[in-house]
Amino acid sequence: MVVAVDDVDLEIGEGEFFSLLGPSGSGKTTVLRMIAGFELPTGGAVLLQGQDVTRLAPYDRDVNTVFQDYALFPHLSVQKNVEYGLKVKGVGKAERRRRAGEMLESVRLSGFGNRAPAAMSGGQRQRVALARALVNRPKVLLLDEPLGALDLKLREEMQVELKSIQHEVGITFVFVTHDQGEALSMSSRVAVFNNGRIEQVGTPREVYERPGTSFVAGFVGTSNVLPATVSAQLFGIASPHTVRPERIRLADPAGVRDGEVEIGATIDDVQYLGAESRVRARLDDGTVLIVSVPSDRTTDAVVGSAVRLTWPRSAASAVLDSPTPDSPTSDSPRPESPPSDLTDITSTQQGENQ
Repeated sequence: MVVAVDDVDLEIGEGEFFSLLGPSGSGKTTVLRMIAGFELPTGGAVLLQGQDVTRLAPYDRDVNTVFQDYALFPHLSVQKNVEYGLKVKGVGKAERRRRAGEMLESVRLSGFGNRAPAAMSGGQRQRVALARALVNRPKVLLLDEPLGALDLKLREEMQVELKSIQHEVGITFVFVTHDQGEALSMSSRVAVFNNGRIEQVGTPREVYERPGTSFVAGFVGTSNVLPATVSAQLFGIASPHTVRPERIRLADPAGVRDGEVEIGATIDDVQYLGAESRVRARLDDGTVLIVSVPSDRTTDAVVGSAVRLTWPRSAASAVLDSPTPDSPTSDSPRPESPPSDLTDITSTQQGENQ
């Protein structure tokens, strides 16, 4: 047996936009499938507003799922696609039509009801799938990387749309993604997965600015993890620290400012990205730091030249070493405790990879 997720304990608040973030194989989709009822946990329970639904079939749980491929019925119109779930539940024709029309209006597709899915763009089909899932008014909407098939521009537009729709309908969204930008831009809170375990739970700002482990620091955005030896030299604490590239600057002639630390480095590479440039600087011990600076301040940054790097002490935070897949669960960092006023969808389980 391969353990897919281990000792996962989550409490998701009613009305939250909650993201499960992690690389492929980290366990996030397994957790989503257990909430949906497509996977059966080997231990623990799944609670929906206090009710144990662990053994209930997917169709008996008040949740709906939107998948990456949308799974629309190609032979049905947009209107009939959205009405389908209501029809299965025995809702009358007039009521089906009314509620489907209202939901299409909510997802900005009013007037598209008679179209075939094949005649719509990827973003429009994604919104049809969203409307079909929401029209039954589930307690929880599960979204399994629904934007993964869209191009970058459309994906960014749909991030704004999804967040707006979730705020409007007020339903709990549980969103699975491997894209850090999606998770940070849309979520009220994020759970970061690694090797089947949760490494950190927090708001996007907390996870980005104060990562709890070396994995979170490196996976959520770009970060620099200073080894314990360098941390001891700079901060007097022999523990790994992380500092974001945008907080580091190439020292100006005025030198170090109050509250800053400084260290020497050699420039390995300068990558021009338009308004911003990314400088790779190597410390004496071989540690490479990434520095994000305005491009107009890199005119003197020449590969092979010596520089001084500075940043505020407050910009660096200590991180734990991330556990390996075989390390004991008790040694894993635990997610932050959620506020006590949250209603729960709790999942504490193990599962097998399919």
